[in-house]
Amino acid sequence: MRKLLWIIVAVAVAFFVVGAVIKAVAFLLWVAPVLLLAAVLVFFLNRSGGKRIP
Repeated sequence: MRKLLWIIVAVAVAFFVVGAVIKAVAFLLWVAPVLLLAAVLVFFLNRSGGKRIP
């Protein structure tokens, strides 16, 4: 009976960790495009920042 309790605890902790990771990934899926857009914008602003191409 004690082994069954430890198995249930281990499964519950595993589900908790998986749930937290899935929520983190879902958050990153919203953050990633914003960061990508910001990086592309900064890249183009730095590239065209008043420098003339000979």
